[in-house]
Amino acid sequence: MLSVTLPWPDRLLHPNARTHWGKKAKATKAAREAAFALALQAGWRRALLPEGRLDLWVDFYPPDRRRRDDDGMLASFKAARDGLAQALGIDDSRFYSHPRLQDEVRPGGVVVVRITPAGALL
Repeated sequence: MLSVTLPWPDRLLHPNARTHWGKKAKATKAAREAAFALALQAGWRRALLPEGRLDLWVDFYPPDRRRRDDDGMLASFKAARDGLAQALGIDDSRFYSHPRLQDEVRPGGVVVVRITPAGALL
């Protein structure tokens, strides 16, 4: 199982955010690059992965107690997901996402990502 902790997604990446496309593009690039770099630091570059689908367990630990929905969080995570796939050298279409919005608040918020072979329970 591979695991990495990523920063909380920028609010500009949320699908309901109404922002200038240029600001969103910068936030998207930053999220992708951060996920790529953190995955490399975690040793994902030479990871041996099974063929076929992979389960992507995405645990969102929010920075505060505001209400959020899992589909918005997963959409906000898309750029980071692309960065993880890039670090692994695979197409992100292999991922089957399992978003889980946790009740536990962590300072600044974090996203803990785990990758397992498809069908393996976590």
